[in-house]
Amino acid sequence: MKTLALNEKLAGILECVGDQIRENGAAADRDGHFSTDNYRLLKEAKIFSALVPEDCGGGGFRYRELCGFLGALAALHPSTALSCSMHTHIVAANRYNDLHGRPGRALLEKVGACELVLVSTGAGDWLASNGCMKRVEGGFSLSGVKRFASGSPAGDVLVTSAPWEDPDAGWQVLHFPVSLKAEGVSLLDDWYPLGMRGSGSNSVKLENVFIPDASIALRRPRGDFHSIWAVVLPVALPLILSVYCGVAREAAARARSLCKSSRDPVTPYLLGEMENALTTAELAHASMIELVDDFRFEACLETVNEIVKRKTIAAEACKLTASKALEASGGRGFMCGNGIEALFRDSQASHFHPLQEKRQHLFTGYLAMEQQPPGQAF
Repeated sequence: MKTLALNEKLAGILECVGDQIRENGAAADRDGHFSTDNYRLLKEAKIFSALVPEDCGGGGFRYRELCGFLGALAALHPSTALSCSMHTHIVAANRYNDLHGRPGRALLEKVGACELVLVSTGAGDWLASNGCMKRVEGGFSLSGVKRFASGSPAGDVLVTSAPWEDPDAGWQVLHFPVSLKAEGVSLLDDWYPLGMRGSGSNSVKLENVFIPDASIALRRPRGDFHSIWAVVLPVALPLILSVYCGVAREAAARARSLCKSSRDPVTPYLLGEMENALTTAELAHASMIELVDDFRFEACLETVNEIVKRKTIAAEACKLTASKALEASGGRGFMCGNGIEALFRDSQASHFHPLQEKRQHLFTGYLAMEQQPPGQAF
């Protein structure tokens, strides 16, 4: 299987800073902290505006080119790549909206002008969202804790949501941006996971943070699937799975290197299983990118269904690739110095991005029965 081609300019960036990213990432993983140095390198290279159109001040790169970049970045430091993918998917959703006549250009222009780093809480909030919003003069006062805010230690703007009970319309979820430097915003030191330890997915605490009426970008019924997810999921999941495919490729490459001189008759079988799993992951991931079609996809349940099916297939195959790489390498793979055990741990996080496997099965099953999936299917 041919690896997703890397844009020449983006490849040049990694060639210049790749060694630093790998070293910074290794240090971050040892200490269990987020690598602000890696984000500084990405910001200097204008990676955070890479997907922003040129007429909005960005790099104007194509969607598949950012997927290729994230996969290559993951081989150097998976956690940095995963955090970067979270920023990139917000940019991607706004680029889709702008191309299809919806609001999105204002944010694209801000990212292009200032290289703003965006932090998402979408997966943690999902359909119901969380927090407490109270009506105040000119807007709302928000309190709550937003979990899994990847890249938050170096972020500029939190792109988030919260529930509010409208006196007339009932429970709604309001979507809005919040400056991570605003009064009442703080980061919690609570990110101690199995894998992706350097992704900086700390929780963000908000205490009586003022949200102006003018900042509310979207209102939707609480708990129900909304068309916003028919844009976000198709653009987000291929970018995120680019990272895990990069992790799987790196694990496979390290296993091949370690196993070259093995005389164990079982090793070729294990490597064969590993190669099949890697090919499955890459085929499913490539199909996801084709479905996005450089932002020409139709934002509908059918597109979401095709994307989430492939997400499950790719994620499971990435985990199996890393598992077989570890198994084939034997005791050496189990040791920290060879890096496979860290890649194995990082690969496990692929399960937790929506839709998780069993939720995807439920969602897809309802559609197969020509029924509307209920809220719990998401």
